[in-house]
Amino acid sequence: MEHISVLKKPTVAVTRKLPTQVEIKMSELYDVKLNKDDKPLIKSELIDLVNTVDILVCGVTDVIDSDIIASAGKNLKLVANFGVGVNHIDLEAANRKNILVSNTPDVLTEDTADLALTLILMTARRAGEGERIVRKNAWTGWTPTQLMGTRVFEKTLGIIGMGRIGQALAKRAKGFEMKIHYHNRHPCNKKIEDETGAIYFENLEKMLPTVDFLSINTPFTNETDNIINSSRLDLLKSNCILVNTARGGIVDEDALIHSLQTKRIAGAGLDVYDGEPRINPGFFQLENVVLLPHLGSATLETREAMGFRVIANIEKFLENNSVVDNVI
Repeated sequence: MEHISVLKKPTVAVTRKLPTQVEIKMSELYDVKLNKDDKPLIKSELIDLVNTVDILVCGVTDVIDSDIIASAGKNLKLVANFGVGVNHIDLEAANRKNILVSNTPDVLTEDTADLALTLILMTARRAGEGERIVRKNAWTGWTPTQLMGTRVFEKTLGIIGMGRIGQALAKRAKGFEMKIHYHNRHPCNKKIEDETGAIYFENLEKMLPTVDFLSINTPFTNETDNIINSSRLDLLKSNCILVNTARGGIVDEDALIHSLQTKRIAGAGLDVYDGEPRINPGFFQLENVVLLPHLGSATLETREAMGFRVIANIEKFLENNSVVDNVI
């Protein structure tokens, strides 16, 4: 792979506004093109960018498809993703053009696990419904049967995807004395199982009927596309609550909406959507769903850490044509 000259500052384009301290550091290190207005770039604008820069810093909402990769100028050698998931980047096309792709794992684990637990609690205790009643000034006072939810303490949590975030969620759930069941490509290490009491289910269909809460924490891949479909939703208990902080496409949203409408399951808490920022309008009519705007890693601490992880990948690349977090 041809190396970028160290005699000049590399040209770096950033597709979205990043935390201030990250942009300041990038401006010191690189000839950087920032998106001060934070306006999403359309495809033609992305094509123009990749034709003129050495490094592209993109976010999870930027679709870097084969057309954009094919339009890349000879100087583009690295796509540094601000985020963990890379299903919005055509990795095969990048590989064909010898363009490295990096991401930002590890640093967002704890905050995403916090948000998964937030969704569990909000949905179980019907907090979204209650907040809406108060904001409409429609609360008439306490009654014995008002907005009765379900207890979280000592219930069974099922986790699909026992990676970093799934494990962090399991540790939090243990504080509520929850039983942990999990499905993964393979069992996690024995230390994690001992710490959390987690029980491995190789067969997803066998795990689903056993859980009171189901948290989706697996990456979006061809194998996990719509892994939660109508038939698997039907295996859940009628009092089960589903939460998704991973990727929207892992769940068949039409099937989920039907399950919520018919009370086949009790509720859902969602931070991600298939085709976001577009959200299936069927969700808007439902009171038994909590809807958040992709807040999983949205703390100042984590977003700054993600930005500096991007910089670490760029610096490593400039040093020796490799990256800290290599996707391909």
